[in-house]
Amino acid sequence: MKKQQSPCIGVCNFSSSKGWCLGCGRTREECQKWKNMKPYATKALQKELKKRLLQTNASRDN
Repeated sequence: MKKQQSPCIGVCNFSSSKGWCLGCGRTREECQKWKNMKPYATKALQKELKKRLLQTNASRDN
């Protein structure tokens, strides 16, 4: 099975209140573990990242 491509967009700014990257939504730890994660784990994280980015963007808009 093909590895999931990293969601990184090259922003790498972890200044959100929850420690999530403002570019991709991952934590520093998740970024470090990405290459070794199983396909099901990366898919689950991808779904979570979408939710995180929505939350982060909503809190910045307020």
